Amino acid sequence: MSNDLTHIGPDGRARMVDVSAKAETERVAVAIGYVEMKPETLSIALQRSTKKGDPLAISELAGIMGAKKTSDLVPLCHPLPLTGVNVEISEADRPNSLAVRATAKTTGKTGVEMEALTAVSVACLTIYDMLKAVDKGMVITGVELLSKTGGKSGDFHKA
Repeated sequence: MSNDLTHIGPDGRARMVDVSAKAETERVAVAIGYVEMKPETLSIALQRSTKKGDPLAISELAGIMGAKKTSDLVPLCHPLPLTGVNVEISEADRPNSLAVRATAKTTGKTGVEMEALTAVSVACLTIYDMLKAVDKGMVITGVELLSKTGGKSGDFHKA
């Protein structure tokens, strides 16, 4: 692992990395996160019907929209032509939690890890927003990259 931080120039200032010399490759990133809540809140979420609408469908859509706005939210991210974003929310294999999984794809010169992570984060925040009237104690946790493929740095798969 290199200690070189590519977003810091030789003069110590922040910079957007120049990717013009990189080859375009197919790139895919998968991220996950969780929203922990009270059992009754989980039951409401899984019924998929509240006064605001279906909290899971709306949160999945919000995650997709978030992925598309990543470069507007994270200062040094390149705007990417996303070829696909999928967000799936389901009951987690941990108590009283929803799992949010996002897959982002592009063919380009830089990866889509940030887009997958942003999709998960925005979807988790939207779950909170949709259900906060019944549970302000929800906790967003475990947002992490599971895998990424393509590009010069090679593939990554969390063990």
